[in-house]
Amino acid sequence: MQLKEINKDIYDVDAWMDEEYGRVGSSEREEFRKEAYAYCVGQIICDARKQEKMTQSELAKKVGTNKTYISRIEKGVIEPGVGLFFRIIDALGLRIDIVKPIV
Repeated sequence: MQLKEINKDIYDVDAWMDEEYGRVGSSEREEFRKEAYAYCVGQIICDARKQEKMTQSELAKKVGTNKTYISRIEKGVIEPGVGLFFRIIDALGLRIDIVKPIV
């Protein structure tokens, strides 16, 4: 589907998302959201690892897993459990802030 042009600079992304992945709240849209989230988390980890000039093998050794598992996380194929996620964050020198969202 093409994005519906509202005017020459604005497109209706919501309509496109609804058509491609179902309406918000649908199982299809939720599955897409989970996949997109896993991919984004993987990219953040990959970018941070590269910034630290660390190989996947080095990161895996630091956190107690193997290179293949780190690769699958970075590609967004799988999501690490909470414990491993925190070990990865720590090994990469990152910090997580837990805050209430502003609504």
